[in-house]
Amino acid sequence: MMFQGRWKGRWLATLPPAVARRFWSTGRAVLRAGSPRYRKEAPTEGFTLIEWVLALAILGVFASLTFPDLFRLTRSLRVDLASRELQSVLRHARSRAIREGVKVGVKFRTDGKGRYSFALYRDGDGDGVRTRDIDSGVDPRLEPPRELVHLGRRIRLGFPAGAAPRDPGDPSRRLTRLDDPIRFNRSDIASFNHLGASTPGSLYITDGLHFLSVVRVFGRTGKVKILRYDVVSETWSQGR
Repeated sequence: MMFQGRWKGRWLATLPPAVARRFWSTGRAVLRAGSPRYRKEAPTEGFTLIEWVLALAILGVFASLTFPDLFRLTRSLRVDLASRELQSVLRHARSRAIREGVKVGVKFRTDGKGRYSFALYRDGDGDGVRTRDIDSGVDPRLEPPRELVHLGRRIRLGFPAGAAPRDPGDPSRRLTRLDDPIRFNRSDIASFNHLGASTPGSLYITDGLHFLSVVRVFGRTGKVKILRYDVVSETWSQGR
């Protein structure tokens, strides 16, 4: 850099003074023009009022078409999540009954404010897991109570408003006792024995408006499956 500076100085010194000054001032102007500090940006044009109004109108039309579908999709997904959570709880109880060689029951509770919980109990006297034995301490609790996190905020155990759904076990009939979404032989306890067999029963989950699913426990095998109900065609189909 020092050599270049000396060479430039000597070269300029060979020029007439007036030419050298003009050359030097021109060079500095070129350097300034290329510097970001002195570079001027091209002016930008804003949107006109008409363009803003048209954009908002298009956005409003798009929202009116999209939001209802998005709302329904969200509720459908939440019903599916709650169904899968209940299925997982029942399968866990069945697994413990087989592993420990005893009868294990799942008892569901609600606090009346839209929150649901469950706990696992072991048969303590050989007559199965029963509510009175749980209350008296004969059937001990195996695990602390846990809240069902996907139930609540409008997703609940129950049935949607409107006509009674078809019975998933016999579609020629309609369900009765719509105030009872937990059905295990007139009990709210799903019980499994050491072979994995179970009390047959169902848990119905809904958003209260459009969607309904059932988690069914098949007694002889103890398998737990999810069925979804189409309120328009009034048919049940296998969940994914």
